[in-house]
Amino acid sequence: MDDPREAVHAADGPVADVMQTPAATFSQHKKDLEGQWNRGEEADTEDLRMALRTYRSFFNRLLSG
Repeated sequence: MDDPREAVHAADGPVADVMQTPAATFSQHKKDLEGQWNRGEEADTEDLRMALRTYRSFFNRLLSG
C-alpha cells in the first residue's frame, strides 16, 4: 500500500480479530468459574491452577512481544 494511514487501518482488522479469540476464551473461562462460585460450588484446585497458568503464559507472551 502506498498510503501509510490506510496500511495501519488495514492492519487493525486482523490484529483485532486475533486478539478477540483469547479474550473470548478467557472471558468464558471466568464466567464458568464465577458461575460455579455463585452456585456455591467449589472450583477444582487443578482447574484453578491451570487457569492461572494459562493467564500467566498469555500475559508473559504479551509482554515479551
